[in-house]
Amino acid sequence: MKLSRSVAFVTLGCEKNSVDSEVMMGLVAQKGYDVTENPEDADVIIVNTCAFIEAAKEESVNTILSMADLKAMGKKLVVAGCMAQRYADQLLEEIPEIDGLVGTGEFTRVNEVMDEIDQGKRPVYIGNPAYIYDEFTPRKSFEQGPSAYIKIAEGCDHACTFCVIPQMRGAFRSRSIESIVAEAQKLAQEGVREINLIAQDSTHYGLDIYKEKSLAKLLTALNDVEGIEWIRLHYAYPGSFDDTLIKAFRDLKKVVKYIDMPLQHSEDHLLKAMQRPGRQKHIRQLIEKIRCEVPDVVFRSSFIVGFPGETQEDFDALKQFVREIGFDHIGVFTYSPEETAPSSTFADQVDAMTKERRASELMEVAREVASARMERYIGQVVPVLIERIDDDVEGQFVGRMPYDAKEIDGVVYVKGQGIVIGSILPVQISHSLDFDLVGEVM
Repeated sequence: MKLSRSVAFVTLGCEKNSVDSEVMMGLVAQKGYDVTENPEDADVIIVNTCAFIEAAKEESVNTILSMADLKAMGKKLVVAGCMAQRYADQLLEEIPEIDGLVGTGEFTRVNEVMDEIDQGKRPVYIGNPAYIYDEFTPRKSFEQGPSAYIKIAEGCDHACTFCVIPQMRGAFRSRSIESIVAEAQKLAQEGVREINLIAQDSTHYGLDIYKEKSLAKLLTALNDVEGIEWIRLHYAYPGSFDDTLIKAFRDLKKVVKYIDMPLQHSEDHLLKAMQRPGRQKHIRQLIEKIRCEVPDVVFRSSFIVGFPGETQEDFDALKQFVREIGFDHIGVFTYSPEETAPSSTFADQVDAMTKERRASELMEVAREVASARMERYIGQVVPVLIERIDDDVEGQFVGRMPYDAKEIDGVVYVKGQGIVIGSILPVQISHSLDFDLVGEVM
C-alpha cells in the first residue's frame, strides 16, 4: 500500500479548533509528511469540524461532502474535531467516503489514523476527551504572523442548557502556568508579539490543578515574557471575574485592556433558564466597577436571540441593555436547539423567522453603538500591530489596535513610511468606517 505523503487541513469553527489543527499539522510534519494548504494537492484531506450549532453542523457536512468529491482523484478523507466526536456513527453510515475519524480527545493519534488508512482499515479514534496539549507538542502554522493563540485550558464544567460543548470536549482541564509560559516564550522567539489566551471559560483557569482560580497569577507570569507585547484574554465569565483579576487588567502593562465577556442575554429569567452565571444587576455592577478601575477598557460580548421563552419585551430590553452598556464589540447568535441540550425540550420555542429578524435588529443596534464609540479615536494616536499588506490598496497596511481582537473585531488601515509587518507603531487616526479605522504612522 502506498504511503500517503502529503496532507491538507481544512479547519472550521472556533480558535480552539485552529489550535488543534496546528497541533495535528505539527505531528504529521514531525513524522515526515508534507503539509499543504490546497486539498487538491494532498494525498490525505483532514477536515477539522465544528458542531456547536446547527449552522456549524451544516457547514461541516457540506465541507466534508465537498472534499469527498475529490476521492475520485485517489485521495483519502479523514474527519476530525467536534462533529467526529459527537456524530461518529452517523458520519460513518451516511458518508461512506470517509476513511477515518478522530475526535477532540484523540486528535494526537492522527498519524496512527493515516497509518491504518494506508493499511486499508477504517480507523475510528473517539474515546473520552481528556487530552490537552503542552509546550512540547509540535505545532505548525502556514502563516504564524505576529499574533498567535494559546489554549490555556480545554473542556468545560458549566451546564448551560443550550450548550453541548462539555459533551464534545469533556471536563474542564487546565495547563500548568509553567507550560503556558514556556509556549509563550517559544512563540516570542518565533516573532510573535501578541498572544491570545483561549479557553471555554478562562476565569475558571487553575481551579482543577491548583484548587483555586489562578488566572491573575498566569497573567502576571506571562507579563514577564520577553518579546511578547500584548496579552489578550478571551471568554471571561462574569461569575468569576473577581477583584484580583480586575487588578491584573489595571496593573499589568502587557495585558491589553480588552475584556471578552460572553453574557448571552440581559433578562434574569432567561439567564436563569440558560443556567448562566450572574444576573443583570450583578453584571451591570461588575462592568461599572471594571470601567472605574480600568478607565480605558473596552468590552466585547456575545448574545443569543430567540432562546425559548424570549418575548418581544425581553428582546426590546436586551436592545436597550446593549445601548446602555455601550459594548465596543458584540457577536449575535440565533438560538439553535441542539438535540442533546436540555433547552431543546423547553416550551415556547421561538420560530426561525423571528430569530433571524431579532438577530438583524440587534446587530444594527451593535453597529450604531460601535460606530459612535469608534469616533472617539479620531485624532488620537494609538498603538497598532501591523499584520499584513493590504491587497486592495497599494502602499497600505492592515493592523489592529489593542482594543480589537484578531479576526473578529475591526482593523486599522495604515499608511506611512518604515512600516514593517510585526511592528507596533504609533498611528494617528484620521477617520472611522463603522467597525474599522484609518490612520497614518506618526
